[in-house]
Parts: sequence; C-alpha cells; structure tokens
Amino acid sequence: MSSTIPHWINGQAHVSAGEQLPVLNPATGDPIASVSLADADTLKQALASASAAFPAWRDLPAARRAQVLYNFRNLLREHQDELAALISAQHGKTVDDARGEVARGLDSVELACGVPALLKGETSEQTGRGIDTFSIRHPLGVTLGITPFNFPVMIPLIMASVAIACGNTFILKPSEQDPGPAIRLGELFKQAGLPDGVFTVLHGRQETVEALIDAPEVTAVSFVGSTAVGHSVYKRAAEAGKRAQPFGGAKNHLVVMPDAPIDVAADAIASAGFGAAGQRCMAVSVAVAVGGVGDELVAALAERARTVVIGPGNDPKSEIGPVVSAAAQQRIRGIVATAENSGATVVVDRTGEQVPGFENGFYVGPALVDHVEKSSAIYRTEVFGPVVCVVRVDTLDEALALIRDHQYGNGASIFTASGGAARRFQREASAGMVGVNVPIPVPVATYAVAGWKSSVFGDTGLNNDSWRFYTQPKYITTRWDESVTGVDFGFRPN
Repeated sequence: MSSTIPHWINGQAHVSAGEQLPVLNPATGDPIASVSLADADTLKQALASASAAFPAWRDLPAARRAQVLYNFRNLLREHQDELAALISAQHGKTVDDARGEVARGLDSVELACGVPALLKGETSEQTGRGIDTFSIRHPLGVTLGITPFNFPVMIPLIMASVAIACGNTFILKPSEQDPGPAIRLGELFKQAGLPDGVFTVLHGRQETVEALIDAPEVTAVSFVGSTAVGHSVYKRAAEAGKRAQPFGGAKNHLVVMPDAPIDVAADAIASAGFGAAGQRCMAVSVAVAVGGVGDELVAALAERARTVVIGPGNDPKSEIGPVVSAAAQQRIRGIVATAENSGATVVVDRTGEQVPGFENGFYVGPALVDHVEKSSAIYRTEVFGPVVCVVRVDTLDEALALIRDHQYGNGASIFTASGGAARRFQREASAGMVGVNVPIPVPVATYAVAGWKSSVFGDTGLNNDSWRFYTQPKYITTRWDESVTGVDFGFRPN
C-alpha cells in the first residue's frame, strides 16, 4: 500500500483534504500507512459519481453484468495470496486464515455471476378472463455497505457482488482500522471492466456514516458490526424511509452432549473459539457441557488452549495472530481478569502473554473460563477475543433454555451421536444458523447468512437472500381484449 490509503471514487484513487488516521500493523503496533477520511466535498463527489453511474449500469443486460463479475472472480483468484497478505498486515489474522476469508468472499461473487437466472420474474396466464400477470425486479439505485474490521474482504464481497449484479451502484464504507483491502477490490473491479462509479470506497467515522445514510441518493443500507451501532443504523435508515439490514453482535453456543466424542468436540471448540483470535461474529464463545461431560471437556479444552501458537500473521508457525488494536487487547484482558468476581474459575489465562520480538504487538492468547454463570458479564456480553466460557447444565432442556434466553441469536451448534437430540436441537435452538456436529454453521453462499433476536435488525439475509433486498418487485397485469367495455364501479375479482 502507498503511505496514504485513498478513497476510490469514479474509478480512481482520491485523497481528500480532510483528516488522516494512522493504520497500524497489529503484529508490531507500528504505523504502516495513514487513511484519508472523507470531508464534505469528497462525500459529495462520491454520491454524485455513484448516482451518475446508475442508469447505464441498470440498463446493461444482466448477462453483461455477469460477465464483468466473472472477470472479477478470476482476478480475485489470481490475487488471492496478495489480498490475504494485505488482510494479515492490517487486521492481524494469519495469512492462512485470510486466504480462507477471500475464498468465502469468492463464493458470493460466484453466486452473483448467476444473476441472469436469479433475477427471473414469474408469469401466470389467465389470472382473469383474458388477463395475464407477471413480475419483474428493478434495482434500487445507490446502495451502501458499512463493513467491520474482522472481515475486510469477505463482508464487502458478500454485499457488493449481489448489489452490483442486481444493477445497483454500491458505496463501501469499510473500517478505518484495516481499509487497504477495500481499495484493492476497487482496483480489481476496474480491471475486470466495471464502469467507473459503480463501486465506490469512502473512508470516515460516524459522521460520514450518518451523512451517507441521510443522503437522498442512498436507497438501502447494509451493515455488519456491533448491536449498539447496528440498532442506531437501523433507526436512522428507517427514519429516512430506507430499507436496512444491520447485523449485530453474537454469543454462539456449542452444546456437547454426553454421547459426543470429547476430543472431536474439543477440537471443534478450540478451532472455532480461538481461531482468528476470536474476532468472528460466528466464533464459539460458549461451550455448554451437558450431564457429566464437564470435567473431561474442560481438561481437553485446557490442553488445547495451552498449546496454541501465538505470533504474527505472516509467520507460518502462528496459529492465531494479534487482535486488531490496543483497545481490543485491553478490553479482552479486563473481561477475563474480572471473571472470577462472578464465581467463575479461570482455568487458562494467556491473555497477557507477549510474543518475543513483538512486545508492542496487540497479542491476546487463549483463555478458558469454567463454571460460568449466565448472569455474569463474561457470558452476557460479546467478548470478541479468544475466550471460551464453559457453562454446565444437566439436560438438553437447560441447554436450549440458555440459548433461548440469551439476547443474541446468530449461531448455535450441538455435538452428539443421537439423531433424536440433533433433530430436536435444530428445530428448537433459537438462532438463525444451526450446526449439528459443525462448530461454525455459516452456510454456503447459495443459502443466506441470517441471525435472530438482537443479532439482526430490519431485513434479514445476506448472500442468496440479498436478491430481494437489493431489488424491488413490480407486478404487471395485462389484458388485450378490446371487446371488454362498460363502466363497472365495483371492485371485483378478475
């Protein structure tokens, strides 16, 4: 990246005259670039460019739009390692994990390449005497995506690929903590043949987000981040009369039944709880031990927590990298440090470990906390770090009640050998995504990403459900029978 990470407006880099923020390498704590924040003139240019590009892009045949996305898909594959290295440098996750992020984003782009089939309308003949009815879907116009730091490529691709495929233009407001990958996506979109103005990147803080939501040019808002901010985005968009799909926080439970193979369950919990330093909205942060499996499960998890290799994301030996910032590091350490105040037992606490040679990096090692009460802060809040809580219950009924009573409802999983327990769990677990012997139950792109309760507001569903979000239906009723005459003041069926 250059020393200043620019905006991407009308198909080219743009550095505004406004404020700049440092972008840090979480592995070292050192600044590696600065990011240009939008001023009023930059915001105006971005909106004007996206608005001007919409009519021609909307009118381009869907097959032509699909070809541009297919070119983009090929470029993403070609530059996958480059993007992974860029993610790792600014976010901190391991390069291997970052490659997986790009691959999941690619799934969404490949889905969007099927736009000619996915935007087909419906037709019904003879819905009345001589009357036919059919439907078509129209793009909305300028759409907005506000994305989090933890997936700086995947989440933008999930939003932008479908929005653009539908014929909209798209403004991306990425996190200012790792903004570089967004600009690289803009460059690759242009190389793929996307017309200038269809994809825009605008950096900024809260005031930029609010100005974009309020702008009359913007028709729809998609957001992924914290519940508090998501609720604010939803409220502001609704007041402005715009559709919105804000996705918020999570507290994902993994239930371990007495018949589950403990080593298999422990591997899954360690992978999903400690991976990416716990900075995933689908991370397993609560292990629910049912019956008498608690001691054995905790021992197995402790063994794995003690052996996780912490280090910079570009070191092949590292299994987890640093968290994104010093503030995140201190927050996670503080939550674990106070866990015992609510009666919990801290079995493993590596949150204060430093990596030799990288003492100024934002490292947080794994923590395992047992005998956690559901009233405690560490259970109620989203820690967003490599911290796994163990809650012990006697029955599956109690486990389901835990999930039902929690404010968040992104994901829930069960590990069991019982088909009956699994079937009951998948029907009754109060979460939008449910796994059976799968720790992170995010479905493939041909299904939707969804949440329940305080994990989502407004219109739900990313990926396959986004076709409805990014278009508006039009229903057309026709009759070509000129012999029908006469005035009828009644409102009658066809």
